Amino acid sequence: MTRFRQRVLAVSRPVTLTLASALLLINLAVILYGVFMRYLVGGAPIWTDELSRFLIIGSVMLAAGAVWVEGGHMRVALIERLLPARLTRLLHLYQWLLTLLLAVAGALFSYRYALSVAMFTTSGLGISRTAPMLSLPIGFALLAWQALWYGPGPLPSQAEEAA
Repeated sequence: MTRFRQRVLAVSRPVTLTLASALLLINLAVILYGVFMRYLVGGAPIWTDELSRFLIIGSVMLAAGAVWVEGGHMRVALIERLLPARLTRLLHLYQWLLTLLLAVAGALFSYRYALSVAMFTTSGLGISRTAPMLSLPIGFALLAWQALWYGPGPLPSQAEEAA
């Protein structure tokens, strides 16, 4: 089972990071277009700011699960080093369950919210607010998916990889 879990993570992490990177590249193009239009042509369309905001939120939410699994997020692992091995395993289980609970709750609540704003449109793009808001439940669901497959083990820390 451990090998299967590693293969699932080895596929899902690069896919989500690639999608998040693609959104960042599109965001860069939108920002450059807005800057070009504003300073060289004389006026930028209002939708560039709004689309840029939605793209950055979407890219962060897509990458959150992969960053969590890689240990690339900000955290302090001092307590893990000071506790005995048995309590450390219990702490890892607690952290994993808390992450799963918060990610699933975030996915459910943000999905309900995204559906509840369907009647409203965005000011710049003129699309339903549901479309950009769906990046939140998708991101939380991907975080829950990757945390579930990672399991209740210790997360890698950046200090360990640098040594």
